Amino acid sequence: MELRQLNTFRTVATTLNFSRAAEALNYVPSNVTMQIKALEEELNVRLFDRLGKQLVLTTAGKRFLTHVQDILNKLDEARSSVHDNEILSGTLTISANEVVCAYRLPEVFKLFRLRYPGVRLIFRSVPNQQLKQTLFEGTSDVVFILDEPIQSTGLAVEALAEETFHFFVAPDHSLAKRTILHLEDFREEVFLINEKGCPYRTMFDRSFKKGDVNSISPLEFQSAEAIKQCAISGIGIAFLPKIVTEVEVERGELVALPWRISDLDVYTQMSWHKDKWLSPIILSFIETAREVMAIEEDNMSK
Repeated sequence: MELRQLNTFRTVATTLNFSRAAEALNYVPSNVTMQIKALEEELNVRLFDRLGKQLVLTTAGKRFLTHVQDILNKLDEARSSVHDNEILSGTLTISANEVVCAYRLPEVFKLFRLRYPGVRLIFRSVPNQQLKQTLFEGTSDVVFILDEPIQSTGLAVEALAEETFHFFVAPDHSLAKRTILHLEDFREEVFLINEKGCPYRTMFDRSFKKGDVNSISPLEFQSAEAIKQCAISGIGIAFLPKIVTEVEVERGELVALPWRISDLDVYTQMSWHKDKWLSPIILSFIETAREVMAIEEDNMSK
């Protein structure tokens, strides 16, 4: 068993795609496949299941990944101790949901890559409700979660930016020009919202349940971008974070309704496992994220 095989296994387990793993490692795909096959033969166990075009970790693969992460983290720590003054290099895996990735992280990634070009940055788009699990499984180093304040005994959590949610409609919608709205005004309206399981969908349901408005029609989506485009087309009322719609509101393609959920308390939060060794790479990324988010928050408050 070789260290390069363990590193290849971790990269495949992170990307769940042989081609993407090969690209990240600068290997040809056949080399990655060969290394995983050799590892499975040596362990005498299947580490991945190939379900059609989808690659998933087996139960044995998940257990093995935990130990591989520990081994490679210790190796990174050892390397760091003898190369404190050298340029950072290595691999960093970041996960976030669609909204945070598209509207909060690009500037973070840009600045981090500019400062640390020797670090291989792997990003995974993960549904919001699964992000914490990737930290416990060791498949992510740092995650960004859009949710109400998180309390966890196993995770370190840091709130970076408060997210404001609004209801948005096309300019020709019947409610667009109203200056005051009440809960009963939404009866018979079509709401464009995320699928059940999404934290802010839960908050949306909670609010309307309190108001006893049962005649609204929800139209569910997996993508915030799809919700936004359907609202622009006049299909219904979109429930989205303000950061998703800033450009469209400025263009006049969407209008924010004068009604908000009063107890909505949502933040973009950065998290990592409390027991994980924070390598210089991870610490540098965390500090970069703090810096960029602070600048963005300051600009928004002006």
